Amino acid sequence: MMAIPTEAAAPVADLILRNGQIWTGNSKQPRVQALACWRSRILALGSNAEVDLYRGPQTKVVDLKNRFAVPGFIDAHVHFYTGGTRLASVQLRDAKSEAEFRDRIAAFARQLPKGRWITGGDWDHENFPSARLPVKELIDPVTPDHPVFVNRLDGHMALANSLALRLAGITRDSPDPPGGSIVRDASGEPTGVLKDAAMNAVYRVMPDPTPAEIEEALRAAMRHANRHGVTSVHDVSASPDILQVYQRLLQQGELTVRVYGLQPLVQWERLAAAGVRAAFGNDKLRIGGLKGFADGSLGSATAWFFDAYADAPTNFGLPSDEMIPPEKMRNNILKADRAGLQLAIHAIGDRANDAILGMFEEAIRENGSRDRRFRIEHAQHLRPADMARFARLGVIASMQPYHAIDDGRWAEKKIGAQRAKGTYAFRSLLDAGVTLAFGSDWFVAPIDPILGIYAAVTRQTLDGKHPQGWVPEQKIRVEEALRAYTWGAAYASFEEADKGSLEVGKLADVAVLSQDLFAIPAERIRDVRVVLTVMDGKVVYQE
Repeated sequence: MMAIPTEAAAPVADLILRNGQIWTGNSKQPRVQALACWRSRILALGSNAEVDLYRGPQTKVVDLKNRFAVPGFIDAHVHFYTGGTRLASVQLRDAKSEAEFRDRIAAFARQLPKGRWITGGDWDHENFPSARLPVKELIDPVTPDHPVFVNRLDGHMALANSLALRLAGITRDSPDPPGGSIVRDASGEPTGVLKDAAMNAVYRVMPDPTPAEIEEALRAAMRHANRHGVTSVHDVSASPDILQVYQRLLQQGELTVRVYGLQPLVQWERLAAAGVRAAFGNDKLRIGGLKGFADGSLGSATAWFFDAYADAPTNFGLPSDEMIPPEKMRNNILKADRAGLQLAIHAIGDRANDAILGMFEEAIRENGSRDRRFRIEHAQHLRPADMARFARLGVIASMQPYHAIDDGRWAEKKIGAQRAKGTYAFRSLLDAGVTLAFGSDWFVAPIDPILGIYAAVTRQTLDGKHPQGWVPEQKIRVEEALRAYTWGAAYASFEEADKGSLEVGKLADVAVLSQDLFAIPAERIRDVRVVLTVMDGKVVYQE
C-alpha cells in the first residue's frame, strides 16, 4: 500500500473507492483495488483492507463492484463555452440530406422570437447524398425573420442566410479577406458559405453573450464533461469574458472541471504586460497558454498543403490571416515565447505544420533552452521527416483521435491515399518519441474520451468501411491512448506532478467505467460507459 506520510495520526478519508480494478497510470503501482481521498488529494492506494484503515464514521464509501477506474480524463483541446451553447442549439450534425438540414432549421426557428439569431448546428455536407455545400436559398424561405449563421462541424466555415449576409454587409462586390473565402456561385453571387477569416464579418454583427448566458453555457458544459469522466479541460477559446465567469465559478466553489484557459496568440502582449507566464494559477484554474492558427481545416478545404487538393487541383488550402504575411506569425511566436508564455498553434496541413515547426525551432535558437512545451494542435497531416522534428524540438502533438474515424470517410478523396498515410499518425509519432496529448475538439467532435480511445485503437471509420482500421499502421494500444488522455494531457499544461496518474498526494480525480478497457475486444470499447466521476475528491457524476 502507498499512503500520505504523516507524523500525526493518519487523516480519516473523506471518500473511499473500494472493490475495483483501478488502473493508476503509475508503472510502480499499476493496478490497485481501492483508493482513499482526503480533501482534494489521494490519501492512499492499495487493497480493500489496506485502504479501509483510513475509513471513519463520516467517510463516504463507494463500492465499485469490480468495475474499472482510471485517472480523471483530461481533454487537451475543447471549445468549452461554445460546446455548452451547442447543447441547446439547432442540431445538424447528423442531418442526412439538404432537405433534413432545412427542415431542422425551420423547426428550430418556429420556437424562437423574431430577430433571434440561429447559430451552431455543426453540419457536415459530406453526409448529404450530393456532398454539396448548402446554400442560402435552401434556408431563406424558412428563416425570413431570423439571422442564421450555422457552422460546419469543424468550425472553419459556416452558412449564412440572406438576412445575416445583409446585416454583415456582404455582397457580390465584397472581396475575399486575407485568410478567408466567400464562396460564390457561377454568377459571382455569394452562396452564403463563408470560410475562415471571411466569417469574421458576421461575427462582428452578432450580439455578444451576457455573463449570465456564458455562465449557463459553462454549467451545461461542466455537467456534460463530468458525465463523460472528464475532470480537466484545456479550453482553447477562453476569452477574457469567459475567464471572468470561470473565476466567479471558482470563487463560488462551483467548478467541477479544472480549466487551463488558452488566450489568442495575437493578444499575447496583454498577458505579458500583466506578468503572466506559462501555467499561472492554481490547480483549478490557470492561464499562460496562447492559441494561434496557421491554417484552416481539411473538411473546409482550407488546410494548407505543399501539394494541391486531389479534388481541386488549383487549391493548396489557405494560410490563416495570422500567417499573412508569415513574418507576422513568426514575430508573435518569438516575442510571446521570449515573454515566457506557452504556444499552442493550430496546424492541419503538412505545409502549415512545417512552417510552425520552423518558427518553433527559430524561437528555441533565439530565446535559449528552457522547459517551454510547445504544442501543435491537431498535427493532422505530417510528412515523415516532420515527425522526427516534433521529437527533436520537444513539441507536443495535441491531437483529437475521433477526427481520424470521422475524416477517414472522405479524406482520401481530398488528398489521395499517399498523403493519407501521414494523417493522425499516432503510432509514428509515439515511435519517434513524441508526447501525445489527446482531446476531443468539442464542439467539433463529441467530448467522450471513450470514443477517442476507441478511435485511436481501432481507426474504424464511422461509415463502417474500414473494419481493419483506416491507415491501420497508425493504430496504438489501449494503454498508450489512456496515457495520452491522462498523463500526456497533464504534461501539456505543466501539471503532470499534480494529475494524470493516480498516486498518493496527487489530485483526487477519477473516472469509473462500466468495463475494463484492457479486457474487451477493441471494437467494443465504444460501448463502455462512465458510471462515476470524482473530481477534487467529490463525486460530481453518478449514473
